[in-house]
Amino acid sequence: MKSAIFHFFSYTILGDTMNNYKIIIDPGHGGTDNGASGNDIIEKNMTLAISKIMYNELKRLGIPVYITRETDETLSPTQRVNRIKNAFGNDSNVIVVSNHINAGGAEGAEVIYALRNNETLSSKVLNELAKNGQTIRKYYQKRGTSNPSKDYYFMLRDTAPYESIIVEYGFLDNTKDADKLKKNYERYAYATLEALLDYIGYSKDDLDYYTVKSGDTLYSIAKKYGITVDKLKDLNNLKSNMISVNQKLLVNDQKKDQTTNAYVVEKGDTLYSIAKKYSTTVSKIKELNNLKSDTLSIGQELIIPSSFDVKTHIVKSGDSLYSIARKYNTTVNAIKVANNLTSNVLSIGKELIIPA
Repeated sequence: MKSAIFHFFSYTILGDTMNNYKIIIDPGHGGTDNGASGNDIIEKNMTLAISKIMYNELKRLGIPVYITRETDETLSPTQRVNRIKNAFGNDSNVIVVSNHINAGGAEGAEVIYALRNNETLSSKVLNELAKNGQTIRKYYQKRGTSNPSKDYYFMLRDTAPYESIIVEYGFLDNTKDADKLKKNYERYAYATLEALLDYIGYSKDDLDYYTVKSGDTLYSIAKKYGITVDKLKDLNNLKSNMISVNQKLLVNDQKKDQTTNAYVVEKGDTLYSIAKKYSTTVSKIKELNNLKSDTLSIGQELIIPSSFDVKTHIVKSGDSLYSIARKYNTTVNAIKVANNLTSNVLSIGKELIIPA
């Protein structure tokens, strides 16, 4: 980081958490400040695109949200911080997510979090980005050079007492990262959003789906989520406009983009054999395809959920960094960097990001 498409969610709220949190989305740079550039990417443009996806989705969910800029606008650090501080008055229960694209030739995503905060949100963000195919580096804190008791970056230092993170989605001057960013920036926006929503107390059980209620039609549902009836039918492999109460409909077109190409049922196929072939489950295939039974017909087209190479590992009794690194064909140092570990000590139940 230089100095300083659509996808829909249906979330279940746990308790009163939503009423407590306000979210501020900050698209890094803007106007005369391009940020980093390279491989046909200008940082200010991509951060704005990512941020607007997050902002619009949070608004749709009814969560109090503010965005520091909605256009290609020049903001000084002071102006940016003032907008953040004035967004929700004296309310201290605010989370700030500042979106950036890195430069410097390395590869992968990283998250910097404020000295006053812990690593939980940062870890969740990297986990979600990893699940969505991005290489991850690490989450970390950076202290000021002249005053080590303060944060190095003004976005973290001057936004106290809020919980603040800077998300660097990849290195635009790395060809591999640049290709991923251009292809997957929407997916990465939703990955960060998923992590954020999970952090503030939302259940992911109903993520990306809408449960049909009495009186609903495909037209009313499509209108609600800003897509067409044809798109809604395509997402759910519907052959007619008939829907039933309590039916779950996929309303997130990005979700289908995250699946493999459609699979056409062949003679001898079963849901079990298909699930095994694609390293998924029968229940997941049935859910994505609105199947009420295990019966398949030859020529039937099925949506198959994807699986990414990047993994996480839950530490078990007897595990060591060496044994885990060996299991996933990586190195101890890579795991330590990815998880911001300062020693080789592990605790049972800890979730580790396994770098690609």
